[in-house]
Amino acid sequence: MSSDAPRAPEAVASVSSARLTRGTIARYATGSLGTGGFSTLPGLVLTYYLTDSLGVAALAAGAVITVAKVWDVVIDPVIGALTDRDLARHGSRRRLMLIGAIALPLLFALTFAVPPSLGPVVAGIWVLLAFTFTATAFSLFQVPYIALPAELTPSYDERTRLLTWRVVVLTFAILLFGAGGPALRRVSDDPFIQYLVMGVVCGLVIGIGMLVATGVARRTAAAPGETASDVSPEEGGRSAETTGIREHYVSGIRALRRSRPFRLLLSTFVLQALATGLMLAGAQYVAMWVLHSQAAVELLFVALIAPALLAAPAWGVVARRLGKERTFAIASTVFAVAALSILGMLWAPGDWIYVPVGVAGIAYAGMQSLPMAMLPDVISHDARTVPIPTAPSPAAGAPVGASGVGPAGVGGGGRAGSFSGVWTAGETVGFALGATTLALILAMTGYISSTGGQVVEQPDAAITGIVVSFSLAPAVLIGLSLVTLARYPLRRADIESR
Repeated sequence: MSSDAPRAPEAVASVSSARLTRGTIARYATGSLGTGGFSTLPGLVLTYYLTDSLGVAALAAGAVITVAKVWDVVIDPVIGALTDRDLARHGSRRRLMLIGAIALPLLFALTFAVPPSLGPVVAGIWVLLAFTFTATAFSLFQVPYIALPAELTPSYDERTRLLTWRVVVLTFAILLFGAGGPALRRVSDDPFIQYLVMGVVCGLVIGIGMLVATGVARRTAAAPGETASDVSPEEGGRSAETTGIREHYVSGIRALRRSRPFRLLLSTFVLQALATGLMLAGAQYVAMWVLHSQAAVELLFVALIAPALLAAPAWGVVARRLGKERTFAIASTVFAVAALSILGMLWAPGDWIYVPVGVAGIAYAGMQSLPMAMLPDVISHDARTVPIPTAPSPAAGAPVGASGVGPAGVGGGGRAGSFSGVWTAGETVGFALGATTLALILAMTGYISSTGGQVVEQPDAAITGIVVSFSLAPAVLIGLSLVTLARYPLRRADIESR
């Protein structure tokens, strides 16, 4: 609750300049055990589960995933509005995060619990409904989770530090779920039991990671420069309660239109999410039809993520010297070159693929941590350049930001949910279109779907499509993302100047 006594300016400054504690960083980073797991495992196995276990045609499988993700795009800005409202009314974004963390394990397990006797049509509908609800639960956590860094610290370098360790956990999660998830299928020869066990175990681990991170949200009730005890929920709720969800939804679109740095960063990130989503969805197909080994998908993920675990802190060091945007461009270029070299699998398939995949993994660590560290910079820059409209406080007549959290325009805490809602929607679009693009390529090249245990022979055109979707197509998309990144205008001085 707010104190009647005014805070001394030096006290505010000391809070603003304080380094994040290791406990705060650890709890926040643990949330990426959940976000990394959910982003990795469905992208890796869901399309393959539909086409090669449930017998759903490739084009229909792509449609199932796309429809679920389109729903995400619609709901994410609304969740951003709701989490901003929670912050204003209650001084915390924790409520929605808790709901998502508790609901997701059950819904995730249901996605992979389709009885084999239902047939492809009913099975496809089952997965569509279950995955849509699962994705909604995930968004309830993810949107406020992404909004938190803008409120945890105003420091350019501290945000890099926070997001660097988040990506260390994220890359570990990708390794854990990318290799461990498929490995869990070996518990039985029955495809139904394989996927059910995978869904139950992985859903629980994802939920635990999310629950740990909610503890940070409970302590993040103020904009940078304030402590949670300095904010009155009653005072903060006045403006929020008079603003409808529609207006909050529109505010996310306004943020996209208003902030050129946000548009450019989001465009870059969406293109890269499409590229990595395409590779992620294609890994299972590369393992089965190019390397002819079910276990190869696990080796691909070890090659991708083991180097990234060590590389993530190194990218943070480089960013402090060169700037986030330049370091981000370097990481993206390295990834594009590595992906393009995998095209050689068309002529000489073999174990050499693990080398460029490892190089891509090193670059991927930077491609994840740096844009996430740049997003809070964009939010705080927007708050300083376009202050939140103020309204008089009925109690004291003092101006209060529209968010009701702290001084108008400070840190962007009151609009971080609007930004993160649009950001999450964009990320969702990118990953969804990755799986959709793969499904389209498979359909156009004559890929043959099958049910569990059925043996089929794929045409040469389908094998070519699989390799192209894992190499050339992602490299081109990363090249396009570099065009938008080159126009990103913010530098360290734009963030740290007051």
